[in-house]
Amino acid sequence: MAWDADELVAHAALVLRRLVYRGRALRTGYVEGVAVRRDRRRQGLGGAVMAELEGVIRGAYELGALSASDDGLPFYAARGWQLWRGKSYAMTPEGVIRTPDEDGGIFVLPVGESYDLTEDLICDYRLGDLW
Repeated sequence: MAWDADELVAHAALVLRRLVYRGRALRTGYVEGVAVRRDRRRQGLGGAVMAELEGVIRGAYELGALSASDDGLPFYAARGWQLWRGKSYAMTPEGVIRTPDEDGGIFVLPVGESYDLTEDLICDYRLGDLW
């Protein structure tokens, strides 16, 4: 979180997820809830909260991942996050399902290993938004 005196001006969250790549479950730091108060945008606050999360990802996870909004695509690309170009899927109680609406919006931050970004990627199950 980023504060200006007692006012919250930016925030982001990092949660543990498992993403499956080539049959291997990867310990993934999943970024969500990135936001900057409208009147404080374009002042580096989003970059500051992301830099903190990226440091945690690099120190504690095999991979960073996130599902970006259309507005967020250039922001994450400029920070060095890589667009996942393969098909996306999710584990659900009914089995693995295709999530085509997520294609073109999933970014990863590899930590120490390279990944073929054209392969399929499967996220673990959770209530609400799967990605």
